[in-house]
This record gives sequence, structure tokens and C-alpha cells, in this order.
Amino acid sequence: MAELSWNPGDVPVSEQFDDPYFSLENGFEETRHVFLGGNDLPARFAPGFHIAELGFGTGLNFLTTVLEWQRAGRPGTLHFTSFEAFPMTPPEMARALAAFPVLADLVPRLVAHWSAEGCCADIVPGVRLEVLIGDAQASLSDWDGKADAWYLDGFSPAKNPDLWSPDLMRAVAGHTYPGGTFATYTAAGFVRRSLESSGFDVVRSPGFGRKRHMSRGVLRP
Repeated sequence: MAELSWNPGDVPVSEQFDDPYFSLENGFEETRHVFLGGNDLPARFAPGFHIAELGFGTGLNFLTTVLEWQRAGRPGTLHFTSFEAFPMTPPEMARALAAFPVLADLVPRLVAHWSAEGCCADIVPGVRLEVLIGDAQASLSDWDGKADAWYLDGFSPAKNPDLWSPDLMRAVAGHTYPGGTFATYTAAGFVRRSLESSGFDVVRSPGFGRKRHMSRGVLRP
């Protein structure tokens, strides 16, 4: 389970990794800039589009994506698979997400389906969520799916290097469709090199807020 403390702005901080779950400036806009914008979403949304994520955390990335999917009005189903080693409790998740009124209609739907054992449910019509609990290296090895886009959102590579290991980045590439993409808030050199050696063309882009740079990339054919 996640071990949390809360800063004065009610932003959850991981005690395991001494790192906040989202930007202290504006977590919602950070998600839109880094993970959606970094994967050219919502422009790429299509029926059956599949997003995968390392680090479900509060569910902020997922719910922000659901909101954009609904606004885009695409037919069919959006699939979202996430890998999480330290799940929050439903009350902790609700407390963290209360900071984002724009998501108020969606939060109860997520919390109602959430448990420490994971989640596999249609959160809203047209959106299927699957969260696999446990070590990402093992969970991803057992997963038989592939993603059109990846959100790489583990805690800081300096504090949580296992979630950014070369082996895990190779596994990410192996579970990505050709031409699929990734985006992440970090521009750490060893992460970019691992993704490049795994088959992605990686570029450094302007980051969100006080972060100068982020990384994004496309899997080579």
C-alpha cells in the first residue's frame, strides 16, 4: 500500500519515495501538457485506442484522459491499462482528486470501482480501465496487451530507479504497437538512452511549469 503524507495544499507525497504525486503548480494542466500533449492526444484518439501507464497513483492521468475522450466524442471504446505497485485507498484517492473540480463528476465513478487489489471495470460508457497491482516488471511481462501510447509516470528516476530500468523500458517497447508513442515528465539522460536503445526515437521537449524539459518518442517500425 502507499504510505502518504500531505503537504499544506493537500497534495499527496509518497513516503516511500519522498516525492509528490503530481505538480504542486497544477497537476491537471501538467497531465494535459506532458501525457496527453506528449502523445499527441486527443488528436490521435480512435475507436479501440489503448493507453498504458507505469504508475497509476491518484488516477489523475486516467481521469484527465477520460475527460478529454468524452470531449472528443469519439465512437467505440478507450482502453486504459496501468501498473501500480503501491495503491492508495479509496478515501486517499478521493482526497487527492478533490483538488480538481473539473473532474468532480468522474471521481466518484473511479473511487466506487477502486480497491487495493486493482481494478478492471467500465468506469464510464466507452472507457475500460484495468489496473494491475504489483511489481511492474513482473506484471508487464505477464500482460499480453499492446499500447498505442504510454504514460511513463513513475516517481523521480533518482528516487525510484527500478521503474525506469533498461529492462523495463525494453518491456515497454515490446508492448507498444509500431508507431506507438510514449511521453514522460523526465528528461533524465539514462532514461532517454534506455528508451532509444529499446527502439524509440526520442526527443526532448519543453516541460511543464518549472521543469525545463520532458521526453517523448515514437517506436520505430
